[in-house]
Amino acid sequence: MPRFSVIVPCFKVQGFLRECLDSVLGQSFGDFELIAVDDCSPDGCGAILDEYAERDPRVKVLHLPENVGLGRARNAGMPHATGDYLFFLDSDDTLTPGALRAVADRLTEAGDPDVLVFDYARTYWWGGTRRNVLAHVLADAPGTFTVSEYPQVLDLLMVVWNKVYRRAFVAEHGFAFPPGYYEDTPWTFPVMLSARRIAALDRICLNYRQRRQGNILSTTSRKHFDIHDQYERVFAFVAGRPELAAWRPYLHRKMGEHCLDILAKPDRLPPADRAEFFRRTAEMFRRHRPEGAPVDGEVAVLTGSWAGYRVRRQAARAGREAARRADGVRRAAGARARTGWTALHTLRPLDENLVVYSASSHRGVLGDPAAVHAAAREIAPRLRGVWVVRDAETAARLPADVEHVIVGSRRYLEVTARAKFFVNDVNWPGALAKRPGSVHIHTHQGTPLKYLGADLLDKPGARLGFDVPQMLRRADRWDYSLVANRHSELVWERAYPCHFTSVRTGSPRNDVLVNGGHGDFRERHGIPADHTVVLYAPTRRDYRRGGYVERFDLARFAADLGEGHTLVVRLHPSLAQGHARGMGLTELARRGVVVDATDEPRLSDVLLAADALVTDYSSVMFDYANLDRPIVVHADDWAAFTASRGTYLDITAEPPGHVTRSYRELARLFASGGWRDEESARLRADFRARFCAYEDGRAAERVVRSLLLGEPMPAPLPRIPGQAASPDTLTSA
Repeated sequence: MPRFSVIVPCFKVQGFLRECLDSVLGQSFGDFELIAVDDCSPDGCGAILDEYAERDPRVKVLHLPENVGLGRARNAGMPHATGDYLFFLDSDDTLTPGALRAVADRLTEAGDPDVLVFDYARTYWWGGTRRNVLAHVLADAPGTFTVSEYPQVLDLLMVVWNKVYRRAFVAEHGFAFPPGYYEDTPWTFPVMLSARRIAALDRICLNYRQRRQGNILSTTSRKHFDIHDQYERVFAFVAGRPELAAWRPYLHRKMGEHCLDILAKPDRLPPADRAEFFRRTAEMFRRHRPEGAPVDGEVAVLTGSWAGYRVRRQAARAGREAARRADGVRRAAGARARTGWTALHTLRPLDENLVVYSASSHRGVLGDPAAVHAAAREIAPRLRGVWVVRDAETAARLPADVEHVIVGSRRYLEVTARAKFFVNDVNWPGALAKRPGSVHIHTHQGTPLKYLGADLLDKPGARLGFDVPQMLRRADRWDYSLVANRHSELVWERAYPCHFTSVRTGSPRNDVLVNGGHGDFRERHGIPADHTVVLYAPTRRDYRRGGYVERFDLARFAADLGEGHTLVVRLHPSLAQGHARGMGLTELARRGVVVDATDEPRLSDVLLAADALVTDYSSVMFDYANLDRPIVVHADDWAAFTASRGTYLDITAEPPGHVTRSYRELARLFASGGWRDEESARLRADFRARFCAYEDGRAAERVVRSLLLGEPMPAPLPRIPGQAASPDTLTSA
């Protein structure tokens, strides 16, 4: 008996069907059967299904003699299912890599619940991806529950395909799909209300395709009136089960909101039928209203007339337009006020002891600026350091003794108008005017491997939405550009053709690595002291909208590393708030399979804790090289990456360690111990000699003394020798 029966109804989807089937058959978890139902499709779906069935014995094909619709096609597949769980997958959607493994593991962990709800992402025809905005409902769910214990689960999209169902539970209650457009509604509500044990999985397991055309629910038709019949079925189900009577007020309101949502969408109902749809909805709303149930908010309009509804809609549109115009007026007035406020303060002399810091687009006390700030506090306490942060939420996370201003505020305008020094690792906003006599120090964000600045002009994909001329105008404000090696010095002068002076300081944020600093990362995350910590730090891809491409199965890599190893994952900062973590990282971290270090504010803490680094093309490799620990470059898409983004050197020809080009090579390298052999050490030594040349542990001091205080540049120290086996100790070579 397989773990899953994946039922895929097919009708006029020949262009998407192969991708759907491949996403199932290519899963790392293979204990399933795929039941494909050809709903008398007039295109080539039937032939495609037969082709797959010939190749793979897990595929069973049913050819229906007539078209019965999506719901009844699913019904046709259920009697042939033998799996523990039913998984209804629409034939234009796809499973994400590793989805079935994640679902199977969660089912086992939860003790085989009746229903498991998982997350999804909308994938748009133009290439965009957007995660379910209510993903937090899954993340916050208890271990197992009923809808009475955790009613928030009903706020999720009530569709059939974001859940799996225990087959015995479905058979016990005789659940089946009715005909019609909105067949999911009378399935999901009865199923969820009847389930005695529900579990949640905070992982994106399905890509919900948003088609430009052909989506049934986005077709203008009277068939949308079907929603009324489907809710009648829901109300009938509840009426026959007294124990569910308490849910009638909720379902009553839900029906009203759902119907009003259909009515509000311009592409659903023919204009001539909209009044009739409203009247039928209002009549149904009145008829099914439970005694004493409140009627307020959005659904209150259903107690009135069609004319009243139209008046309210027009008033709402007019209100939104008026608010938009008022906002524009306020913005213009605010800009004039800020200009006047800034001009007033520029009449005052510069404050010679005021240093303004920012890092990573005002995200907090981070990176090189943070290291310079810390050194300035120690070396020159007379200097007043003020941090620019993006919002009050970021400000609340700052240490209590860090003075700050919020970007755009009146205090921000005052501070930036009078500061002598500016230290940043990205460009300041365009509205910030550079006063004569002020000094702008640009630290950058590491040694460059990927094309940046003006070099992106020949890479249209990589500079999508990026205004290179505007960026260069902002870079014209730089007085000093910090460099950690000769390579960086040459790249910055090529990528940023501006009037700045390159200063061979080293990277301030790497001082702690060179000097053998200690972090508490292992202790905070409960990593045993004797474990070998492998850090995986992938970068973003410019050839994929959104930037995230899953290179291999993290759970499999963690398992292949074996006992005595801990896999730590740190995504590129630009992927931290997107859907990337929902593709499995969050769930694996919750279960303790990996440690997610994406939100760690101090990268140095993560690097100090790691015994080895696996990366692709992230600049973190140049920082990590200061620790003289093994590095593996996983370059399985090097050709695509270089073609789309461009690189300043061939990291596969001049690597800091071994290079792998497939997951099999990567796993074999760690299984054999080759990741830390003599060849790895030789490659790393050559890499360090080239890219850590100015890193002597005094970079932050050098910036403070030479650029903030005007003292002579401190002489560089001799190079720190390579480390011994201990991850936190620097010893003589």
